[in-house]
Amino acid sequence: MTIYKFPDNFKWGSATSAHQIEGDNNNDWSEWESKNANLKAQKAKEKKWPDHILSNYPNPLQEENYISGKACDSYNRYEEDFDIAEKLNQNIHRFSIEWSRIEPEEGRFNEKEMQHYINVVKALKNRGIEPMITLWHFTNPVWFAQKGGFLNIDSPKYFTRYVKFVVKNLKDQVGLWITFNEATTVYSGHSYLKGLWPPQHTNILEWRRVNKNIVRAHIQTYKAIKEIYNHSPANLESFEVEPQRFLEVQPRDRATSHNVEVGIAESNSFNPSGNSFYERIIGRVYNYYRNLFFLSAAFPYYDFIGLNYYNLDRKVPGSYKSVPKQDWYMEDMGWEIYPKGIWHVLGQLKKFKKPIYITENGTADSKDLVREQYIKEHLKWVWRAIQDGVEVQGYLYWSLLDNFEWAYGFIPRFGLVEVDFKIFERRIRPSALEYARICKENTLQI
Repeated sequence: MTIYKFPDNFKWGSATSAHQIEGDNNNDWSEWESKNANLKAQKAKEKKWPDHILSNYPNPLQEENYISGKACDSYNRYEEDFDIAEKLNQNIHRFSIEWSRIEPEEGRFNEKEMQHYINVVKALKNRGIEPMITLWHFTNPVWFAQKGGFLNIDSPKYFTRYVKFVVKNLKDQVGLWITFNEATTVYSGHSYLKGLWPPQHTNILEWRRVNKNIVRAHIQTYKAIKEIYNHSPANLESFEVEPQRFLEVQPRDRATSHNVEVGIAESNSFNPSGNSFYERIIGRVYNYYRNLFFLSAAFPYYDFIGLNYYNLDRKVPGSYKSVPKQDWYMEDMGWEIYPKGIWHVLGQLKKFKKPIYITENGTADSKDLVREQYIKEHLKWVWRAIQDGVEVQGYLYWSLLDNFEWAYGFIPRFGLVEVDFKIFERRIRPSALEYARICKENTLQI
């Protein structure tokens, strides 16, 4: 047995997102779900599904599988969920705030919903769990979507206005913020290039415009958050974002609430390429737009990188020459699993010279047969990257709960905790208990 000791103060936790677990959200995604659920259920009948998926509720042949509805009902059950996270020895938790709850109508902020998220943060901190808040995780208010979403040249202004409201209310309790989750690595491509997600456009010029506006929105938001943490409360209401201005913030203890770290979470895959000159050039271009565009375009306006890593990507020609076909697949998602890939990706990110959190890493495994192995194999390569000088500060498994996995619906079961979607009962899976031991001991044993 080999023992891998992680650095002192290494953070261990899990991640969720608002739309996937809260329930009863009203945004561009919920509207899209209701319009497309029947069609998706009909198309699902063309595919042969394994018995363990058809036996779940909801299953892919049912319309309700593709409608988030109550999701996990975590809007009402977050205390129960955080009790579980505490029991599993987790000391950090990443969750997102639902923009459509905070600003349901343009320019009108909902104080009651803001208080809800204040209570969520307090519930985490009362259990000794540090909150890491994502400000945007794929969903948009309906009014914003009707204005064109991030196609709109003024979208950075709208997004920054929402962020300022949230941060002002939570700045004394939160020191870790993520502006965007997988905005250019997943969202823009799925929504504006491939036509898979709302608004289902297929226009390369729109894709480029959305990416540009999201980068602009991040940089403006980053500057706004830094300003808020360095202004007295009396000055906050009159503060406006000044795109040309940037205040350097000296490192301070986050516990004092005066310092803040603002990052980006991106979904990076490992993209092996062949050995020929042609294959290597294609590989570099693809890797840049697939993995590094946002981080390069927004540099240096982020304090840490959130890495979401799941699988190996075979889109570059010649990939089988350098990395043989793997026997390990995430069947529910159709993903080829390659744990060493996380080491390769972390090595690529080292050049940005920013601390890194693994903000998502997990497997859909409703029978809980391989989740423990998945976690351990990836952690082994995370440990190796740390030995190579990569500054990894924490690992957050995706996800704490089985949840609504976007266009897949409830089919994939990523949770450390199984959720019965009929009665919302939670049940801790055996793999979660092994992960809890790793969290407690700060040590991996294989």
